[in-house]
Amino acid sequence: MSPRPGRDAGPGPDAAPAPGPDAGRGPGSAKSDPAPGLLAAPPPGWTVEADVVVVGSGVAGLTAALRCAAAGARTVVVTKARLDDGSTRWAQGGIAAALGEGDSPAQHRDDTLEAGAGLCDEAAVHALVTAGPDAVRRLIRAGAAFDTSAATGGIALTREGGHHRSRIAHAGGDATGAEISRALVAAVRGQRIRTVENALVLDLLKDAEGRAAGVTLHVMGEGQEDGVGAVHAPAVVLATGGMGQVFAATTNPAVSTGDGVALALRAGAEVSDLEFVQFHPTVLYLGPDAEGQQPLISEAVRGEGAHLVDAAGARFMVGRHPLAELAPRDIVAKGIMRRAAEQGTDHMFLDGRHFGAAMWRTRFPTILAACRAHGIDPVTELVPVAPAAHYASGGVRTDLYGRTTVPGLYACGEVACTGVHGANRLASNSLLEGLVFAERIAARLRPRERNPEPVIPAHGPEAAREAGQGTREAAGALLPAGARAEIQRIMTEGAGVLRSARSLATAAARLEALSASAAPPGPATVTGSTGEPGATRSDARLAEATEPVEPAGPAGPAEPGVETWETTNLHLVAQVLVEAAALREETRGCHWREDHPDRDDTAWRRHLIISRAPGAPLTVRTTRTTAFPPTTAPVPPASPRAAPSKEQQQ
Repeated sequence: MSPRPGRDAGPGPDAAPAPGPDAGRGPGSAKSDPAPGLLAAPPPGWTVEADVVVVGSGVAGLTAALRCAAAGARTVVVTKARLDDGSTRWAQGGIAAALGEGDSPAQHRDDTLEAGAGLCDEAAVHALVTAGPDAVRRLIRAGAAFDTSAATGGIALTREGGHHRSRIAHAGGDATGAEISRALVAAVRGQRIRTVENALVLDLLKDAEGRAAGVTLHVMGEGQEDGVGAVHAPAVVLATGGMGQVFAATTNPAVSTGDGVALALRAGAEVSDLEFVQFHPTVLYLGPDAEGQQPLISEAVRGEGAHLVDAAGARFMVGRHPLAELAPRDIVAKGIMRRAAEQGTDHMFLDGRHFGAAMWRTRFPTILAACRAHGIDPVTELVPVAPAAHYASGGVRTDLYGRTTVPGLYACGEVACTGVHGANRLASNSLLEGLVFAERIAARLRPRERNPEPVIPAHGPEAAREAGQGTREAAGALLPAGARAEIQRIMTEGAGVLRSARSLATAAARLEALSASAAPPGPATVTGSTGEPGATRSDARLAEATEPVEPAGPAGPAEPGVETWETTNLHLVAQVLVEAAALREETRGCHWREDHPDRDDTAWRRHLIISRAPGAPLTVRTTRTTAFPPTTAPVPPASPRAAPSKEQQQ
């Protein structure tokens, strides 16, 4: 097989320093506080041995687990809730693939590239759309039952935003994710793959050579394993889903707290494109103070012919884009926000009254029930909608086989940044990406004959101070659980749909004030962006902010626990997201800068890459093109139990 351009064919594009006022400091320039250490936690009290540990139980995680187990690897699945409680089950619309007559992977590619606003990695998109149809067929053979056409008996396909063809396969009307999850969970249980449920992953274990050697985790509740433990494995696959809970209102479940991205950052892995958070344009509007997981009104509703209207019933997307209501999501979200601003309101409406009761009941039963549960009947009423945080287009940077920049650590699904989505995800590409790239990981991953001996780190402030890492974050300080709501408010106000230098500087200062509130006693100084030795980064952010920053609350780190670990993960992800959003001085895809309203291909048709090496400052660099440079993780040597595939031998 000939290598694809960009990431498989030799060295990729060189990295460049991030453009902007700090670019003169060169590649790898420090831009923030020293890297955080491991989460403060008790030492592991139990261990499990495996060849592969998969963290997550959505379409990506379960597909990876099934394929790895089929190849003979001892596979363990770790999931934060129950096995069937992953984010996949919340997916309503469907899964996109070129399955219909007259459609082709090339047309799917073109729609994906257009939605990605000039920032997709074309090699990754090629891998997705060419493998997609067969991957969906394998999913059907695994037991997933999609809705069929009464006329043809084949899979019923519909359109969604950004697609020029009907290529969305759905199940149960608007319960596609639930059906895919059901089928994969049944397959995992049928294969008797070992699972550890109700387990929050904490940190990556490494061996003496710096390779992944497993994970530490905390099991919430009593069972075969309980409390903090470890799974030792030479291959770790992150499939932890998204980070939507970093915002006050989101379509994501409560467990989506960015745990995988935070773990990867603490392990020294690179992340990319975190500034591109997709805000789904049509989320059920429950009032200005609504928080937490909000009901999604699937893109498929518009795909079937519903219209976006204002309070007077006037359609406002016609003329803004050739596809009107079916424009890519970033364009529709901006259209809603602009019309709302013009009319002095904070929401618009979706009109599907012409569907009739029978269509609502059979095609969108989940959405119908959600609307009626909140006192709205879409059969007879306009449905109030507004954008809310929905999907992270960026994440842990990988190559075309899921390899991150930490050897032995892989990522797939929403936690990963493969380059497929660019600056904005095309509707219903997410389930397909999780499916395709999980299979690609398993196709290349071959467990080593013998597990590495992990270096078990000491946890907590005392251990970090003994190691000479005396900074507040390196000391493992945890934020109190109550800071979660404050983080969400900060991010919604400063880094939500609309962003500016002012709002982002204020958000960054407020986030750093939270860090200071959890700091152990003693000074922690770094060189801030003011350039003055001894100035803290918080001082610099406060100087940039134009709004007062209130004290964050009582000082001192919180005690280890699920809520404090989640809050600390959210805080780390929020800080990196704000940093990236502040650096990208343009509007592109789902990143909307009010102070830089235009797309700037000359300066910004490239990716931001961010990492935090243990004990070192945050580093920010950019790619020189839309293609990512190769990751440094080597392919694990083949096990005697599994011969290399024909693809591997070429």
